[in-house]
Amino acid sequence: MLHTPHSRQHKGVALVSLCVALLASACGSSSKTSATTTAAPTATTPAAATTPAAATTPAAATTPAAATTPAASGTTAPAAGGTIKKGLKVYFIPKDTLNPYEVIADDGGTSALKELGGTVVVSSGTEDTAAAQIPSIQAAIADKADAIVIAGNDPDALCPSLAQAQAAGIKVVAFDSDVKCPDHLFINQADTEGIGRSQVDLLASQIDSTGEIAILSAAATATNQNAWIDFMKKQLADKYPNMKLVDVVYGNDDPATSLTVLQGLLSAHPNLKGIISPTTVGISTAAQYFSTHKDLAKKIVLTGLGLPSQMRAYIKDGTLKSFALWNPNDLGYLAGYAAASLASGVFTIKDGAKFTAGKLKDYTVSVPADGSPNVVLGLPQVFDLSNIDNFQF
Repeated sequence: MLHTPHSRQHKGVALVSLCVALLASACGSSSKTSATTTAAPTATTPAAATTPAAATTPAAATTPAAATTPAASGTTAPAAGGTIKKGLKVYFIPKDTLNPYEVIADDGGTSALKELGGTVVVSSGTEDTAAAQIPSIQAAIADKADAIVIAGNDPDALCPSLAQAQAAGIKVVAFDSDVKCPDHLFINQADTEGIGRSQVDLLASQIDSTGEIAILSAAATATNQNAWIDFMKKQLADKYPNMKLVDVVYGNDDPATSLTVLQGLLSAHPNLKGIISPTTVGISTAAQYFSTHKDLAKKIVLTGLGLPSQMRAYIKDGTLKSFALWNPNDLGYLAGYAAASLASGVFTIKDGAKFTAGKLKDYTVSVPADGSPNVVLGLPQVFDLSNIDNFQF
């Protein structure tokens, strides 16, 4: 598993390397829960989350199954400033229910609530849109949830529904991809600027800091993707005058769409030297395509943010040399503890507030002048041939 620091003070944040995003199809809602009932119609299971999926279909990412078993009640865990209540119900609303990265993150949240004697309901749609997530927010309100943890598909469009949840007494935590709504805490996987700039550095080191490059992103409205891309552009302007960003394309975290826009990108820009794909779906789709088109793999350097479980084969066959990520299970785990702590009154959302997140130890809330109150999980990891077998998520 990815090793993250066990004790952090996150007033000012400094980072190393870099991310991810999600999938597509209908606006319907699906859910799974660690309790015996669910608030949305169908259930999913993360059984295949760590197995590489085919680039043209998300079928292997999740398999329909019955709801997971009840969480253990046990003893409530101590936290900074108070004790977390037993019996809490927390809704995890990922970008979608099919992406393996999201499944792993949601499992981390389920583990956290199980330790605390609470339950998690995982509910969202199968495409990366705000419209697909809103029914899950309404379900959480109807189910009288104690907290919502959400990876926002749109920074603004979810705010009216989340405001309704807050009016009903539900605490709101965003993770992975933030929203611009008031009175919520953001669990940031890593420093946003550090991710964006280091992605460019990782590519530059492999193409002699020169040539045309492109970005294969997730959804055009994804907050985290757009923030990283902004810092990629700044890093190019600040440090790499001989590298030119010629295009940004969006695969909507759907393998089929990602493949289509990748092929269009390659056709439109025959002189490409590098591609950054800061999304687990995009980089795995591109790697699979390059692995069967060795001439492209020799000509174009691919890097980005990926899951070791999905990218291991492509590192070993030389399709790409390196990529980066953090541990998504730890991200969900931290978000689960933060949500439970807020719902229990252990801390309030203010600068300098502290809470304890189980095995990840202590965290401190930071409130930047131009962003959401947040805590940062820790440092990302760069994966290559020398260490890829050491990580199993």
